[in-house]
Amino acid sequence: MPYWFNIRTGKVEAHEDPGRAQGGDLMGPYETEAEAADALETARKRTEAWDEEDRREREWETGDPDSNTWDNNPFNG
Repeated sequence: MPYWFNIRTGKVEAHEDPGRAQGGDLMGPYETEAEAADALETARKRTEAWDEEDRREREWETGDPDSNTWDNNPFNG
């Protein structure tokens, strides 16, 4: 049964909950209630990993480990 994490209430909601929120307030679905409860921590870890990957790419492109000039807007190039 799928579970979601409601970012507005901070609670886990099951698929068959009649009052389950819809749309933008939910993260998921997750296979277990425990995975849904850890949704924010999982998202934080993934974001940190992506940020580090971006930093390494900028360092490779510029040769500067502290470079923060990357811009993903294609109209700014």
